[in-house]
Amino acid sequence: MNNKNNNSQEILQLVSYRIGNEEFGTDILKVREIIRTVVITKVPNSPDYIEGVINLRGKVIPIINLRTKLGVSAKENDYNTRIIVVELRNTTIGFIVDSVSEVLRIPGNIIEPCPAIVSGINSEYITAVGKLQDKLLILLDMEKVLTADEKNLLIN
Repeated sequence: MNNKNNNSQEILQLVSYRIGNEEFGTDILKVREIIRTVVITKVPNSPDYIEGVINLRGKVIPIINLRTKLGVSAKENDYNTRIIVVELRNTTIGFIVDSVSEVLRIPGNIIEPCPAIVSGINSEYITAVGKLQDKLLILLDMEKVLTADEKNLLIN
C-alpha cells in the first residue's frame, strides 16, 4: 500500500479480520479467496506457525496460523475460523484467522504510518493503522508476514 500520497480521493478496499482481540486489514487485491477451515494435513518437522497443507481444488497449499506467526496465544479453530488464501510470488498460501469481518472501503486520509513504538523488528509487516470511527484497524502486508527464509521454504 502506498501511504505517502494518501488523500481523501483515494479509497482503499480491505478485507478485515480478527486475530485475538484485534482487527486487521489486508488489501483486497492480495486476497484470492476466503474459505472455511477444512481438514489440514500436518507436515512433520515443520515450524510451529505452519499448520500443515490442504488440497484446494487439486492444488496443495501450505497453511500458516497467523495467530502463532503474530505471537498471539493459541486457540482452537471454531465455526468463525477462516482461511484467507493469498498469492505470494505466484504461490498460493493460506492464512488462518479467527474470523473475517467484512470488506471495507475506507478513504486513504484515515490511514497513518505505524507508530514508531510498535514498529519493532517483528512488526515490519504492519504497514499502517486505519482510524475508523469506533476502532483502529491494523493493516498487514501478507507478503511481509513471512521472512525471506520462510518464503523460500514455502515457495521454492
